[in-house]
Amino acid sequence: MGAPSQLAYIGLGSNLESPIEQVREALNELAMLPLSRLVAASSLYASRPVGPQDQPDFINAVAALETQLSPLALLDQLQALEQQHRRRRQRHWGPRTLDLDLLLYANEHINSPRLRVPHPQMTARAFVLLPLAEIAPSLDLLQQPLSTWLEQVENQGLERLPNA
Repeated sequence: MGAPSQLAYIGLGSNLESPIEQVREALNELAMLPLSRLVAASSLYASRPVGPQDQPDFINAVAALETQLSPLALLDQLQALEQQHRRRRQRHWGPRTLDLDLLLYANEHINSPRLRVPHPQMTARAFVLLPLAEIAPSLDLLQQPLSTWLEQVENQGLERLPNA
């Protein structure tokens, strides 16, 4: 008998090499992770980059995953997917083919050298909060309703893409 399933939320982003296709392909790949099941995926959103502005806009989404993987095993799987998409870490907040962030893992709080959950910047980023609210509107985040966090961030130029 395996470990009980936990609900994890994954942030997806891309701004290189056909970002819409990168994110769509990554959502399909998340659905195929071992001991995991994709239970929801948000719409795609276009957002301005955080940090250096001399790069293309990003395409973002959030996915909900039921998984029996431990947080670090899930992180390993996410980083392997980034590598399959030829992710290069050339500068902080720089352009990338695929960025997969483990935003939340059950109700766990993790603060290790490799992983911080809840993701430390997620409450300030519309490109995380809006897609998250789309798939988990009643979620509580850091002991506050998600809607409270949404009220505290500006739209930040976020634009929901039409479903294609």
